[in-house]
Amino acid sequence: MAQQQLFGAEPQIYTVSTLTAAIHRVLSAHFDDVRVMGEISGYKVWTSGHAYFTLKDNGAQIRCVLFRQVLRYLKFTPGDGMAVIARGAVEVRQERGEYQLIVTSLEPQGAGALQVAFEQLKQKLAAEGLFDPSRKRPLPPYPRRIGIVTSPQGAVIQDMLNILGRRFPGLHIRLYPTVVQGEGAVEGIVEGLRYFSEHPWADVVIVGRGGGSLEDLWAFNEEAVARAIAACPVPVVSAVGHETDFTIADFVADLRAPTPSAAAELVVKNRADLLETVGGLLRRAWRAMQLHCSTARHRLQERGVDRAATLIRRRVALAWQALDELDQRLRRGDPRARLAEARRALDQLDRRAAERVRALLHEQQLRLELLASRLPDSVRRHLESARQRAGLARARLDALSPLSVLDRGYAIVKRTDGRIVRQAADAPSGTKLRIRLRQDEIGATAD
Repeated sequence: MAQQQLFGAEPQIYTVSTLTAAIHRVLSAHFDDVRVMGEISGYKVWTSGHAYFTLKDNGAQIRCVLFRQVLRYLKFTPGDGMAVIARGAVEVRQERGEYQLIVTSLEPQGAGALQVAFEQLKQKLAAEGLFDPSRKRPLPPYPRRIGIVTSPQGAVIQDMLNILGRRFPGLHIRLYPTVVQGEGAVEGIVEGLRYFSEHPWADVVIVGRGGGSLEDLWAFNEEAVARAIAACPVPVVSAVGHETDFTIADFVADLRAPTPSAAAELVVKNRADLLETVGGLLRRAWRAMQLHCSTARHRLQERGVDRAATLIRRRVALAWQALDELDQRLRRGDPRARLAEARRALDQLDRRAAERVRALLHEQQLRLELLASRLPDSVRRHLESARQRAGLARARLDALSPLSVLDRGYAIVKRTDGRIVRQAADAPSGTKLRIRLRQDEIGATAD
């Protein structure tokens, strides 16, 4: 009887709506949180901000929708041909009799989403030329003002301050405090870089943080941070994580430091080493100046005072020799005419000799002044001493000239026979005398 009722039962008839609703209830109950692996095809973002694509494999395909509130938080940009794992809920669009996957998260197959995002941004910025070595600026050799963008807490900032203070005391350091991980990190880092860009204070800027996972360091892989580094008008040093950690900031910055502590060492030189180098240079310069002064002194002696003194002595000796010869001639002929001629010759020789000496000494004095203007104070003092010695030599040379003696009021007394009167016995009473003055000559008679 029961079997007859079973075979004689009327089959249930569904309307399209009720069947679709029943399917929707089944799918919603059993496929409300599924993960589907496939390849993206037909990816497109509409003006609404929602993304639509098809997830397919070799045997089937399913439509997918990625709403904008989910899309905006993806670390990478989806694209056609990308193998992904989509997580979401299966939904039936009853009005069309179609089903689709409402995607709540999307990850690349194999490499993680962060790594894919890293590679995508790296390729994008490299294509724009932000990594080109030609745009890298050299660090200033001796910066006095250093800006730092990092967290004010932790060992990183303390290590950098200690190293900077030890290597070069007296530097001016300004910290822009910001979080470097999690919510607000990207905005804080960008604001810090913008601060040092808009306030032309720092000579160089260090931006960074300590080590961590890829997720911890992710703020330095964001495009906004990379572009803020590129836009900064002063050189930027990226100091993120450990030596094996690489971020987008490292590629854009003017210099990548393997650690924050290394950044402090790269930015400033060791003052003790600089002082030692400067001391060596000063010692070399002093030896060079000593050699230069010694050479100049030797040339001065050769061309200057010694030469002038020798020349005047030689000319005075020749003048006295000529005078002796004239004296002999006067004894044999008319004394007055020849004596007058001898006096003129002697005066001319004396004037020429004196003028030549003054010219030579003036020339050497000018050379000394020129050397003094080019050399440091210590060398200038040596030259001033040399100049004083030259002045004394000139005074002594002037004293050698017979005309200089006569200028001081002295006179040369001779008898009419030309013999010089050196003592009273040489001119007895009544002896006719000739007294030679600076310009003229007068007669006299000894008492």
